[in-house]
Amino acid sequence: MTTDAGEMSLTVDELAARAGVTVRTVRFYGSKGLLPPPVIGPRRVGRYGAGHVARLALIEELQRQGMTLAAIERYLGQLPSDLSAHDLAIHRAVVASWAPDAVETVSRAELERRAGRVLADEELERLGASGVLVADGEDGFRVDSGLLRLGLELLDVPLSQGTILAAREVLMEHSRAAARELARLFRGEVAERDTRDVRDLSAHIHPLVVQALLTTFQRSLREELSELLSGEGSGGG
Repeated sequence: MTTDAGEMSLTVDELAARAGVTVRTVRFYGSKGLLPPPVIGPRRVGRYGAGHVARLALIEELQRQGMTLAAIERYLGQLPSDLSAHDLAIHRAVVASWAPDAVETVSRAELERRAGRVLADEELERLGASGVLVADGEDGFRVDSGLLRLGLELLDVPLSQGTILAAREVLMEHSRAAARELARLFRGEVAERDTRDVRDLSAHIHPLVVQALLTTFQRSLREELSELLSGEGSGGG
């Protein structure tokens, strides 16, 4: 659900369904301070927004990394309290980049449980076309766990499938080019080191490079979109 201003407004049941967790889990996270309290609306019903959805996704990603609840509390406690849903998504993307590739086979029922809703055949086709899943048997799917949350969110984006696939190709092409160039730059630094030192260096560089790429891309995209919107505004005047 959304408000008249276009902001997401969910009940605790809707939030739990969207995040793929139980209502009890949502309330537990709230009691531990991992989730901010809801906005109390008419009839004393708590309403949750995009920030709650993004924070639950971040918690889920931290759990996938094997972090304990205490470690997750410390991690979230270090984040600014006023982070937007967009900023939380950036944090989640950085955390997800630390994880190894993870492909698992799940049933359609499990896939829909994680999605928090029933998925139409057309939506499954879109997820398949985006590289998120591949049909495996009569009622199973091989799912890229790292891409699943992103793929599900893209189902709600008002863009054509062709545009999404073209954007994916652009991102893959340029990210591979950046990775090759960075590897070339770092190769000279590691050529004289032993294998253990190279692995340690890689473990330190990986999250730093990913965060740098995300930050610079975020700023560049914001500038491009601002120019696009300001140009349309000038044209309409």
